[in-house]
Amino acid sequence: MKFIIKNTSRENPINLLRKVSYYFQGEKNSELSFVRQIERSGYPRFHLYIKANENNELTFNLHLDQKRPVYKTAHDHAAEYEGKVIETEAERIKDLLAKGLNKF
Repeated sequence: MKFIIKNTSRENPINLLRKVSYYFQGEKNSELSFVRQIERSGYPRFHLYIKANENNELTFNLHLDQKRPVYKTAHDHAAEYEGKVIETEAERIKDLLAKGLNKF
């Protein structure tokens, strides 16, 4: 699921996402990768890619990883890109960031 949020605080996206319980994993193809675990085992987990543009807009690309890839070299995994769980998490992120961004 994709959505856009205006970063009116101009705060670093890594710091913003920490505030909503996401952990930074790294950067790939000019996108920042974050995860939020649902279970202690690590899966399922929310996986989020963020790309910032020159207008201080953050484009979010959210999905739910259901399980770890079967092979170490495999990048394919069971993931959901839409549905009620994804929509609820997207709204949670939007609400928490809106509250935090309005403080600045």
